[in-house]
Amino acid sequence: MALHLEIVTPEKKIFSDTVTNVYLPGADGELGILDGHAALVTALQPGELRYEKDGKTVILAIGTGFAEVTEHKVNVLTDMAMGEEQVDEAKVEEAMKRAEEQLKGISHDHDAEEVAHLQAVISKSLAQLRLKRRP
Repeated sequence: MALHLEIVTPEKKIFSDTVTNVYLPGADGELGILDGHAALVTALQPGELRYEKDGKTVILAIGTGFAEVTEHKVNVLTDMAMGEEQVDEAKVEEAMKRAEEQLKGISHDHDAEEVAHLQAVISKSLAQLRLKRRP
């Protein structure tokens, strides 16, 4: 049997095909998934999603979301998924700096939702920059 991977964002289906393995940035750390894996559902944190297809490793920067794993399938629902070629380093750095500056200027007690949003922007920006700057 083969492991089927499907990656979906709110905008579109990013990927849907059979792969050899998948590595996900789970809420409790990185998860490695092979065909025949036990069923599970996990939250995802911003980071790298890797999969191997035809002997080639593909790496994507992903945002928050969820992954559902069954014996032969991995469904990834995330708010962001992009390859290195899609990352505009200057724009990402600028967005991250703006978020960091805004975070310094707000009350963490009264604006919990805004704090969470800005922290998410920073986490997603870091995931994109790590991908872009890989050796």
